[in-house]
Parts: sequence; C-alpha cells; structure tokens
Amino acid sequence: MASQSAGAPVIAILFAVSFSHLLNDAIQAVLPAIYPMLKTHFELSFEQIGNITLTFQLFASVLQPLVGMYSDHRPQPYSLPIGMSITLVGIIVLACASSYQWVLAAAALVGMGSAVFHPEASRIARLASGGAHGFAQSVFQVGGNAGSSFGPLLAAAIVVPYGLAYVGWFTLAAVTGIGVLIWVGRWYSAALAEAAARSSAKASLLQQDQVARPPTRTVIQGVSVLIVLIFSKYFYLSCMVSYFTFYLIHRFEASIPTSQIFLFLFLFSVALGTIIGGPVGDRYGRKVVIWISILGTAPFTLLLPHAPLWGVGVLVVPIGFILASAFSAIVVYAQELMPGKVGLVAGLFFGFAFGMAGIASAVLGKLAD
Repeated sequence: MASQSAGAPVIAILFAVSFSHLLNDAIQAVLPAIYPMLKTHFELSFEQIGNITLTFQLFASVLQPLVGMYSDHRPQPYSLPIGMSITLVGIIVLACASSYQWVLAAAALVGMGSAVFHPEASRIARLASGGAHGFAQSVFQVGGNAGSSFGPLLAAAIVVPYGLAYVGWFTLAAVTGIGVLIWVGRWYSAALAEAAARSSAKASLLQQDQVARPPTRTVIQGVSVLIVLIFSKYFYLSCMVSYFTFYLIHRFEASIPTSQIFLFLFLFSVALGTIIGGPVGDRYGRKVVIWISILGTAPFTLLLPHAPLWGVGVLVVPIGFILASAFSAIVVYAQELMPGKVGLVAGLFFGFAFGMAGIASAVLGKLAD
C-alpha cells in the first residue's frame, strides 16, 4: 500500500507537508504580529483588535472540526492547494485593505484557509508515516511551530519598516505552498486510486488502522481528557508567546532584544520537544510521554517566578521541551481512540483547542491589565 511503503517518496511527502505547514502558520502569524501597525493605520480600538482575533479564530478554529468531519467521509486530494489559495486571497486583501472591514475580511479568509489545510494535511502525514505515526505527527507539527516563530520575525523585517502593502510579499510563500501541495495532492490521489484498485478499496487506506472500536463511553471520556490536556498546554504556550517578553522587561528591565532571545530559547525548546516526543512515544508508549509531560513541567514552572534572569534562561529550556513533548503523542492517541476520524481529530486538536487557548490567553491579558 502506498501509504505504508517505506522509502524516499513517502519521506519526501512527509517533509513536504511539514514545509507547507511552516508556510501556512508563518502566514497566519503575520496578522497578530502587525496589530500595532493596523491599530495606528486604521485608528482602531483594542476592542476592534480583539474582533480581528475573534474573526480569525471563528473561521480557523471552529470551522476545522467541521472540515475534518467532512473530509473523513469525502477525502479531497486537492483541498490542500485550494486551502492555501484561500489564504493567498486573504493576504492580497490584507495588503490592499483600505478599511477596518477589509481587514476583518482578510482575517476571515486566512482563517478559512488554515481550517481547510490542517485536517487533510494531518491525514496525509499519517498516511506517509509508514506506521511511525508519532514521528510523522512530530515532523508535521514542528513545521507549524517553526512557521509560528518565523512569521513575526519576517513581519518585523518586511512589513513594519515599509508599510502594510508589503504584506503582499507573503504571497510568495502562499504560491510556493500551492505548488508543493499540488504535488502532494497528486501523491495522495494516486494512493487513493491504488487502494481502490485493491480488494480492500478506498476505505482501507483512509482507515488502515481501524480495528475493534473501544466503547463509545471510553472514547468520549478519553478524547475529552486529551482535549483538556492539549488545551492546557496550548494555553500555557499561548500565554508565554504573548506575555513572556513583557514579564522579562517588567521584572528584570531586560531590553527588547534580550527578551526576544529568551523567547527564542523557549520556542526552540518547544520545537525540539515536539520533534523528539513523537518517536519516543512510538518506542515507549504514548501514555508514558503524556504523563512525563504533565508532571515534568510543573517543578520548573513553579521555580520560574523566583529565578534570576540567568535562571529564567535555564528554566525555559526544559519547560518548553517537556511541555511540547506530548503534543504529537496526544494527537496520535486520539486518532487511535477514533480510528478513521483523522480529520475530525486534527480539527479538534489543531483548531478548536488551540483557538480556545488563544481566546483564553486574551482573557488572561485583560485580567493582567
């Protein structure tokens, strides 16, 4: 079966999907990175800034589980380049925006493109795994982590110095992603055709790991716990990304460049934990990785508010690494609880849980004020 075959073509597909994830998340990270510019340019209130985030989250987060459920029943090999094309239109609208309403429209389009991308991309990563599901999910997710880190840096280098119109340069990333995803779509389409030609038919490819289903009550309880866990982790991650630099500046009077270096240390550790946690889960069991991730972060987190500046730099490395080590294990565990529902699981975990964590992070910011 194509999805299970080992070798360079499958590995190439896996890394192509991860690279596309990097491009997708880098583009969507541009929007919040230029909020100060949008606020000044269109004379927006903080409430209007919040509405931009809400619009993006509604389309990116709430829509993802619905897209995932649909693609579970009707797989769309070329939905990925279509999703990236929607994102491309959103970037063009943002670059040409002449009013607040057009900014909202751009946020909706970028969110919609993201919602279409994640569920099917996660499924293709699983198909290209050759059975190493944790490793595949780690490679896929680390692409998104890298993109989320690079997006603000690129926005600071390209958009902030020269103006809103320079958002248009990010269309190059979207066009590149479309080209890569058309190639991925061809592989996916061929894999579906190969499975359909066999006696097992197309369903065996989409649900290759479908075995005896656990009781419905067990599935609901298990997935609910996993959603709470991933929400708590995304909430922590979102808060650190949003407020960590402000904490360093306020507490230690650190300079902005110094605070950014500390944030980079944290995000690099998150990426490292994501890529290593998947293979460890494949080898030693996903529950082991999840338990270590739950319990292992707490001691370092409790020490963080009492540490000197150099100590903060030391502590954020294990915090980020251990925190992120269970990301792929949680998603793959949920996929095993719900065989044949890869799209729905991806929508719930990449979309809904992450989106709700972002909104909760905004609420925490209001509390901090």
